[in-house]
Amino acid sequence: MTKDKIVVGAIAGSFGVKGEVRLKSFCANPEDIALYSPLVGDNGEEYNVKITRSVKNGFAARLSGIRFKDEADALRGVKLSADRDLLPSLPDDEYYHTDLMGLDVLDTGGELLGKVAAVLNHGAGDILELRGPNLKGSVLLPFTLDAVPTVDLAAKRIIIDPPEGLLD
Repeated sequence: MTKDKIVVGAIAGSFGVKGEVRLKSFCANPEDIALYSPLVGDNGEEYNVKITRSVKNGFAARLSGIRFKDEADALRGVKLSADRDLLPSLPDDEYYHTDLMGLDVLDTGGELLGKVAAVLNHGAGDILELRGPNLKGSVLLPFTLDAVPTVDLAAKRIIIDPPEGLLD
């Protein structure tokens, strides 16, 4: 995924038998996903999105070019991205996950520890997955102001102050 595209949702499968999909939105206001249409799937296809109703854990939606249940089923797991220019600007202390990926990770003493390999969220807040030669495997760090006091996108680095014992 390029930095000019931001993942805003994913297709969780079909909904019903008339070609609708179950759509999960990653937007702060979930229904805003339709405002960024057309969306580009990680399968390379472009889709106009029309939300038809709210359903458990997302929306039922119609995608351009999808008319049948088997077509909708085939899209399960496809991530949908919008042009960054269409998305709102973020406050200084908020970041799009894609902007954090690959940033250098330094400790408060300036020692390079590795890079941000992934940004995870399992419902309780963002977690940075860090990897590097100075780390034993992957290290999961809560993305909080205490643990990550500095994010410098211009310098492509973050400064971390991990909880005691995390890096041992």
